[in-house]
Amino acid sequence: MTLSLSRDGWLLFATCGVRSLAYGFLSVILGLYLDAIGLSTTAIGWIFTAALAGGAVMTIIITAIADSFGRKFLLIAGALLMALAGWVFAISDNPILLTITAIFGTISPSGKEVGPFLSLEQAILPQTTSDQNRTAVFSAYNLVGSFAGALGALAVSLPSLFSLTALAGYRFLIWGYVASAVVLALLFALLSSQVEAKKKTESTTINVGLQKSRGIVAKLAGLFALDAFAGAFIVQSIVAYWFFLRYQTDLNALGGIFFGTNIFAALSFLAAPAIARRFGLLNTMVFTHLPSNFMLLLVPLMPNVEWAIAVLLLRHLLSQMDVPTRQSYTMAVVDADERAAAAGVLSVARNASAAIAPLFTGAILAIPSLGLPFLLAGGIKVVYDLWIFAVFRHVKPPEEET
Repeated sequence: MTLSLSRDGWLLFATCGVRSLAYGFLSVILGLYLDAIGLSTTAIGWIFTAALAGGAVMTIIITAIADSFGRKFLLIAGALLMALAGWVFAISDNPILLTITAIFGTISPSGKEVGPFLSLEQAILPQTTSDQNRTAVFSAYNLVGSFAGALGALAVSLPSLFSLTALAGYRFLIWGYVASAVVLALLFALLSSQVEAKKKTESTTINVGLQKSRGIVAKLAGLFALDAFAGAFIVQSIVAYWFFLRYQTDLNALGGIFFGTNIFAALSFLAAPAIARRFGLLNTMVFTHLPSNFMLLLVPLMPNVEWAIAVLLLRHLLSQMDVPTRQSYTMAVVDADERAAAAGVLSVARNASAAIAPLFTGAILAIPSLGLPFLLAGGIKVVYDLWIFAVFRHVKPPEEET
């Protein structure tokens, strides 16, 4: 995969890596940490919901004004809020305070993006390369995030090297999350003025939000919301907690599982550009996602933990191929000067709907042997795949128009 990127593009790869590393270890330990400080399953679900819902609120506010008031400044501010949120989680066991902090900070129970970072970076990345190279850049960007997330998952074993107790080890990693956020802020400070939205010389009006792209973004938002609602039943923290409850899987084994899922996802990112060039962005999104969701349905039906892990790993070979293609597709079919706002709306649609599912954490994990998180997620995601193909099969990005 050959990339042609500006200095800002490479910086965004670095920020994606730092952030994903932190999300990788936080998402594995978050449910276990909250359980260790005495919170109930229901309270844990509420905190997960607050984190996802808060990410949606912060995203819609920040991305709606980013193109007019400065992407770089808002990225730095977001990183500082991330550091503050990690600090509160490290020092407090008050569920109300943790819930409030999760709303305004960037606490990721999923191992993936929950705040405004991804939306703003998605809007900037097309400015760092050509249209023909856009999908490859998004694939490489996600590849960096996936490898970093894999390393983050492995990092959960670090506290054992220092013979720390379980609770002390969790807090050690949360302080690492704070440090990662500080590094993130410093990297954002190095971005140039070229990351800002291109101003239209013929107009002096400040536009906030969407104008011409409103219709297509509304359709995408509804569909992405359905996909994200399903995906929230299997966020990394819930899957880790399910393996712990169902098979008594220890922390080191959980780290190994999610190292593997992230590595397999990275392989799918490598394959995505070539498949998309051959079959088209939308076809790649749908026809790699469908079989992965059928495999998701099989995970809880496996006879033992080894088979469950094997199917989960196999699922990740296909499940993430739609991510860079989806990002490239959505940035291609909206107006260039509305990309940040569009990315923000779509991110909010995903985060807001994803925030609903963890409210049912207590119920869906009450009988771990049923595997309800996987059955609900897989079934709903199959519906999403078929629906988005039916609605958008005739909407082509510029490079696919003939």
